[in-house]
Amino acid sequence: MATVEGRISHAPMTGEEKKVIFASSLGTVFEWYDFYLAGSLAVYISKTFFSGVNPTAGFIFTLLGFAAGFAVRPFGAIVFGRLGDMVGRKYTFLVTIVIMGLSTFVIGFLPGYASIGIVAPVIFIAMRLLQGLALGGEYGGAATYVAEHAPANKRGAWTAWIQTTATLGLFVSLLVILAVRTSIGEEKFAAWGWRVPFIASIVLLGISVWIRMQLHESPVFERIKAEGKTSKAPLTEAFAEWKNLKIVLLALFGLTAGQAVVWYTGQFYSLFFLTQTLKVDGTSANIMVAVALLIGTPFFVFFGSLSDRIGRKPIIMAGCLIAALSFFPLFKALAHYTNPTLEAATAKSPIVVIANPDECSFQFNPVGTSKFTSSCDIAKSALSKSGLNYENVAAPAGTLAQIKVGETVVETYDGKAADAKAKGAAFDKTLAGTLKSAGYPAKADPALINWPMAIVVLTILVIFVTMVYGPIAAMLVEMFPARIRYTSMSLPYHIGNGWFGGFLPATAFAIVAAKGNIYSGLWYPIVIALATFVIGMLFVKETRNSDVYAKD
Repeated sequence: MATVEGRISHAPMTGEEKKVIFASSLGTVFEWYDFYLAGSLAVYISKTFFSGVNPTAGFIFTLLGFAAGFAVRPFGAIVFGRLGDMVGRKYTFLVTIVIMGLSTFVIGFLPGYASIGIVAPVIFIAMRLLQGLALGGEYGGAATYVAEHAPANKRGAWTAWIQTTATLGLFVSLLVILAVRTSIGEEKFAAWGWRVPFIASIVLLGISVWIRMQLHESPVFERIKAEGKTSKAPLTEAFAEWKNLKIVLLALFGLTAGQAVVWYTGQFYSLFFLTQTLKVDGTSANIMVAVALLIGTPFFVFFGSLSDRIGRKPIIMAGCLIAALSFFPLFKALAHYTNPTLEAATAKSPIVVIANPDECSFQFNPVGTSKFTSSCDIAKSALSKSGLNYENVAAPAGTLAQIKVGETVVETYDGKAADAKAKGAAFDKTLAGTLKSAGYPAKADPALINWPMAIVVLTILVIFVTMVYGPIAAMLVEMFPARIRYTSMSLPYHIGNGWFGGFLPATAFAIVAAKGNIYSGLWYPIVIALATFVIGMLFVKETRNSDVYAKD
């Protein structure tokens, strides 16, 4: 793309310019708020809409609904990206926010399975699909709209506000849920109160639509429309012509894939690791992460602004590299500061799984539908879910797996046997007793948690997120010609974040179960981040001085 100085501004931001950033960012915050509610309230959704099946299956179907929202994000990018390049940025992301808000509102009032039967889960899944499609169109529209309004020397700073919205949306959803839960009590919240955050979205929708209606169309789009240079077939131009497809692929593998895994590791996997592996109680873990997010969020704008001076690429590449090199020591420090008892027990009474390698599966199960029933899988799954390190020792074929805790041996069982349920209960009881005797804690001791140091570690992880995420909206906008920008930038962003990032927890758990080390799941984000660093350094060009008005 051609380089040009473009509109340079050193004057204070005008009221209209502030409105552009505020309206775009606020609407995107609310979209993320809506999107995250289904995950945060999955337990209550499962009991309400999937009560026609057993609780385990119901929860699985709820997670499938949540995953569906991530899965269709790239398709939303294609659908609304095309509209954005043909009809305009403003009206397209008005449509996306209306779809998101109404879908969320419908979930809040949707009768449960007990009232309308199978129609309830069908409508819930349909609403989740609409939410995913809407989110797929929202981000590209907001980022493009803000970037095309921004002065050339402030594009990174302006679009960085869009980058804060996913974090703020998650934060707002947690705050609203906490406020409703504490104000009405747990019993009422479980009965009907969980619907309030969904219903409240109609107010947020009204505010967002009203503010966005005051905005004007992007000046870049207005110019190319006036010149008759808008694309008649943006999908064909973006993905069927090699000169543009090549940039899409570089944006995916040289930018957004690495950005996604660093983001998900710092904001989501860290919370999963605290609660599921280190057994920190949910309230404490949420508070720690929330404080880290509050401290770290201003760095989105800091690094976005810095990218206007030194370039987007150096900051994003440095973020990928530093994060990849730091994940292991940081997560080990997190364990040391939040569950030192687990650390001590691991050193004193190491665990060994003795099993036939041929019956050990790679337990990749992103939506919870697969069953792993071999004795090896049962042993590894039990230890991985308990957040325990173990070594693997090969056993002869035909033998049941054993778990050795210190000098004590626990026998497993065949999950396909007729009496598997009874043997499973006995196994769980024996393993729990053995682990307790060896000093392994069932939960992290709140009295032993070093809160300040744990928050420091989490804040560092969030700052890595801000390095890779703060400048990326401006860079994606600048990589593509104006006539197909909305379409082209949205797809690699949502494939990177929806798929590379979205599969991180499931992939990490599978790696942990296979290797036996609670930190080994970090290899997934490390490898992806390093691959992005190499591809980005070799093939992705700096875009800071790109001409956003360029049409070809």
